[in-house]
Amino acid sequence: MPAQDTNNASPLAPEWLAVPADLNALEPKMWAKDAGRNDAGELTLDGVPVSDLQRKYGTPLFVMSENDFRARARAFSDAFNNAFADVCGGVDVYYAGKSFLCTAVVRWVEEEGLRLDTASGGELAVAAKAGIPGADVALHGNNKSDGEIHRALDMKLGRIVVDSLGELVRVGDIAERRGEQAKVMLRLTPGVHAHTHEFIATAHEDQKFGLSMAADTTEQAGLSAAEEAVAAASAHPGIELLGLHCHIGSQIFEPEGFAMAAEKLLRFLAAMQEKYSIVLPELDLGGGYGIAYTPVDTPRPAAEIAEAMAAVVRSTCAELGIDSPRISIEPGRAIVGSTTFTLYEVGTLKTVRVDAPAEPGASDGGNNVTYPRRYVSVDGGMSDNARPVLYDADYSAILASRTSSAAPQLSRVVGKHCESGDIVVRDVYLPEDVAAGDLLAVPGTGAYCWALSSNYNYLARPGVVAVRDGSARLIVRGETEEDLLNRDMGA
Repeated sequence: MPAQDTNNASPLAPEWLAVPADLNALEPKMWAKDAGRNDAGELTLDGVPVSDLQRKYGTPLFVMSENDFRARARAFSDAFNNAFADVCGGVDVYYAGKSFLCTAVVRWVEEEGLRLDTASGGELAVAAKAGIPGADVALHGNNKSDGEIHRALDMKLGRIVVDSLGELVRVGDIAERRGEQAKVMLRLTPGVHAHTHEFIATAHEDQKFGLSMAADTTEQAGLSAAEEAVAAASAHPGIELLGLHCHIGSQIFEPEGFAMAAEKLLRFLAAMQEKYSIVLPELDLGGGYGIAYTPVDTPRPAAEIAEAMAAVVRSTCAELGIDSPRISIEPGRAIVGSTTFTLYEVGTLKTVRVDAPAEPGASDGGNNVTYPRRYVSVDGGMSDNARPVLYDADYSAILASRTSSAAPQLSRVVGKHCESGDIVVRDVYLPEDVAAGDLLAVPGTGAYCWALSSNYNYLARPGVVAVRDGSARLIVRGETEEDLLNRDMGA
């Protein structure tokens, strides 16, 4: 591999972005395991070239590796079951459907031995259509409607994750009127918030989710909202209280935050067991495991996170003298994110001049000078990937329809929407000879891209293609303009 050419580095690039040694190479941690290039230089997935996908399905297009999805699902299940085998006999892995959901994915999840986490009545409808048993499904949400609660009870869901005291009472009352008991987990905010490689512990969580564990969060002195919910749930005839749940953040690379949250919840569980003489048999430690969107991201293997969490659960339960509850987790992004790339066709290109400080030693005496930044417009944008505009998220991109020996040029991949913030990839080095009609691929778009897609500017949402064993098939049909107009009721 050729050495990095630092002479081509742009002063406009962020510090973390290096000039790639090879613009045509695929960074393995960012792509599905069966992504590659063929002899013609085209990007392929399990041998299927992107030109074939474009001809058959058009662009933009989400392209997913079914084999890679299944392999990542198995990897999480195997890693956590192995790590917790001596702690609680194993782990229940719930795929977080909010990251990406369709009936085909639900069936893959079930076939690989995972369960399904949903967050709305619509997601429950997908689960029901796919035929997964209700006992293997969970329902989340901070504002569940009565209709969603009834649907959860109709489907005999394995758990409803309750988010507030008011919702707890409502779920219990609905179940009692039906002559049933709702299986409930209480979502707590343990005061641990994690993001990427950092985490913090605070007394309160200023967020809409969960029941605070802080002691001064109710009108009763010293009683937390979490404890009040435990007492209310234990006494309600319409509630079967299964245990506790927490979720500390997203895109987390280090295990320390998960371990800290696990320890806090176990200590709370033990205190509730002693005070109310109840045994809470389950503990869900949520999800949030990170993936690589750029070459500098460093996600941890599932086994490393699992072993760190198991060690804390094992030692804390031993210290407290309690049996470990059954542990569950909720990976979503970490399973589906890297399985998928978005395929775009390049349209307009333009280069602008941007003021920036001169490099050290420049002859202009330290005054600002201008540097080029190229804008590469593609046929999608914020309607198929809202994460950059919502979260300032970073992505990468490669030239997918061919290889190139041209010099690297700092580029900004943008969409076709009438918004200056319509940016797909803020900063990336692409070959200097990228031209209209070329195909670009953006990896790591399996999670929260299609799921957050919209019809802004009346763009139809893209389809999703699954590739397996050298064959591609649609698992979600792309919308048409007719689909959009069918909802318009006219004057």
